[in-house]
Amino acid sequence: MSEQIQNTTGGAGDGPQPEPIRFFGTTWVGHDGGYGPRRAAVAAGSLVAALAGCLVLRFAYQGLAVADIGGFVNMLVVVMFAVCSAVAFRKTWEGFARRPTGSVGEDSLRSLKAIGFVGVLLAYFFRSLGEAPGEKLHREEYETARSQYEKRRGARAGNPAARRPKGAKSKRK
Repeated sequence: MSEQIQNTTGGAGDGPQPEPIRFFGTTWVGHDGGYGPRRAAVAAGSLVAALAGCLVLRFAYQGLAVADIGGFVNMLVVVMFAVCSAVAFRKTWEGFARRPTGSVGEDSLRSLKAIGFVGVLLAYFFRSLGEAPGEKLHREEYETARSQYEKRRGARAGNPAARRPKGAKSKRK
C-alpha cells in the first residue's frame, strides 16, 4: 500500500486523503473539477505527442537513408525502436496497475523507456480513454486505506474514561 496516503488529524477531512494523480490532482475521486475535459486533454495530448515523435523518428530514418550507411543498419534502427516502444508500452501499462518496486531492474528500464517514448505515450493515450492513468490503482489503495481507517475508528468509539476497568463485573439486578 502507498505510504503517500496520509492520515490527517483534524477537521471534517479525518482519515486518509487521496493521492493526487499527474494532470488530474484529486479530481479522480469524485470525477469532478473538470475530470472529463482533463481526461480528453490527456488523451489528445499524448496522441499528438506520439504522432510528433513518430514524425521525428521518420526524419531521423530519412537522415540514415541519405547517409547511405546500409540496409542492415537501417533495419536494425527500425527494429530497435519498435522493440523499445513495445517494451516501454508494456511496462508503462503494467505501471498503471501496480506500484513500482524500486528494484534495479525497473531503474535500468528508464533508458529503454526513453528510447521507446512512443510506446509510453500510446500507453497513456489508451489508458486515458477509459480512466485517468493510474486511477484504478490509486482508487484501490484509497478505498483500502479508508476501510482500515473506519475499522480502527469504529473500534475506538466511545469515551475511554467511561469504560469499566478490565475484570470489573457488571451490576445486574
